[in-house]
Amino acid sequence: MTRSFSRQTFRFAPSSNGYLHLGHAYSATLNHELAKACGGRMLLRIEDIDVERCRPEFEQAIYDDLGWLGLSWETPVRRQSEHFGDYAGALERLVRQGLAYPCFCSRGEVMAAVASKPDWPRDPDGSPLYPGLCRRLSPVERARRVAQGRAPALRLDVKAALARVASEGAPLDWLEKGVGDATRRIAATPAIWGDAVIARRDIRTSYHIAVVADDALQGVTDVVRGEDLFMATHLHRLLQALLDLPTPAWRHHRLLRDASGQKLSKSLRAKSLRAWRQEGMSPEAARRRLAVEALAPP
Repeated sequence: MTRSFSRQTFRFAPSSNGYLHLGHAYSATLNHELAKACGGRMLLRIEDIDVERCRPEFEQAIYDDLGWLGLSWETPVRRQSEHFGDYAGALERLVRQGLAYPCFCSRGEVMAAVASKPDWPRDPDGSPLYPGLCRRLSPVERARRVAQGRAPALRLDVKAALARVASEGAPLDWLEKGVGDATRRIAATPAIWGDAVIARRDIRTSYHIAVVADDALQGVTDVVRGEDLFMATHLHRLLQALLDLPTPAWRHHRLLRDASGQKLSKSLRAKSLRAWRQEGMSPEAARRRLAVEALAPP
């Protein structure tokens, strides 16, 4: 579903599970400049549904780093950990429609189920597609497993979901904005993710549900994020269609990489903006470096 908004709205949505690096600065600055160029809104959202890894000191560092770069955003800032009710409502709607089901399988059980099938298809992240072990469990069996203390995750029944969308006749695609005025329409093929987990057993939501709900509730019209999330858009478009949420435009920008060609990443301990600052880098020098990165060939 496509809806129109009075002003273009952009957002930068980091997780507060570590310090920002130059790749984050590049994405935040790009969002800020695009919003400024069209007289649009700039939002900051803290994606902190992973309450075990996200910490207040990392959140404060996000504000400090972005302010140091000279960026500004609307307040109040939306913090996902304060909105689990919104995500629960979206998940309950999918369950009522028969489009999601509880899954009790561990990752090891999934791997064991397909271990003898070397040609078993895998998702874009390289994990084997879920073989449907819990898809047809009876209500009695589901209740028995819960009574045993086995907390389930929640998976999307992608076949049923695609059938629902097909019955409504609307195309499942999105507008991908490129450099300058270049745009193209991308046909969404969410089946590449199989029966994706849409609520983790420990958190009771997922990045996928939270991000589409937040973008809709905040009126985001333009999602500008790294190309590492391009494939996730296939699943996000399906969830938006199922939940009758507005469809933004997307722009997946290239990633900043280190000297070895690895993308800058918290998990790979990329040098943080905080460290650059402590070594004496000025905001002006940081912005000049980001400008050079923006002009570099992909």
